[in-house]
Amino acid sequence: MGQKVNPIALRLGIHHGFKSVGFYSKKQYAKTVLQDIKIREKLFQRLKKAGIGDVIIERSVNSIKITIYVVRPGIVIGRGGSGLEELKKGIVEMFKDGGSDDTNVKKTELKVEPIKEPNLNAQLVATNIADLLIRRMPHRRIIKQSSERVMGSGARGVRIVLSGRIGGAEIGRKERLQVGKVSLSTIREDIDYAQVPALTKSGYVGVKVWINR
Repeated sequence: MGQKVNPIALRLGIHHGFKSVGFYSKKQYAKTVLQDIKIREKLFQRLKKAGIGDVIIERSVNSIKITIYVVRPGIVIGRGGSGLEELKKGIVEMFKDGGSDDTNVKKTELKVEPIKEPNLNAQLVATNIADLLIRRMPHRRIIKQSSERVMGSGARGVRIVLSGRIGGAEIGRKERLQVGKVSLSTIREDIDYAQVPALTKSGYVGVKVWINR
């Protein structure tokens, strides 16, 4: 049997940092981690048009700083910063619903950072493939064009795997394409990884992307 490890988890502290860092009290640990998951889900859902790639949450004793990495920062910030303020209000409301204290609610900071090269971000590539599959585009053309864009942006290798009822087929199967070198067992290789589900008319199709940066 193949024993697979998440490529990002294997490289924590070398090429990748933790997505949530800072102060987590022992008594409220489970509640705080669940809150982080809900914040990420809300942001990924709300900022899909802005091309959201990552969310880093930093907590101190009485404040929280959320850094959002997007392709189009202007959509998030809005006119005169109105979009950012609206987003902040929504997150503060989530804290109130979760029963957080007022000090934590008051000190919430949002920061928006641009993604310089979207084609080297596995989350954005996987999301784009999933969106095209939902629109019923030919799957082979999608993965071929996506891999060409990734390699054209300077990647050393890319692997894309689709699994499920691809193209509305009666029987589920896997389709795989690899271009270049993607060495998952070599820790010094900077591998970015993402998996995104695509809900098509015939059911879910899983999309997995590995990029050797």
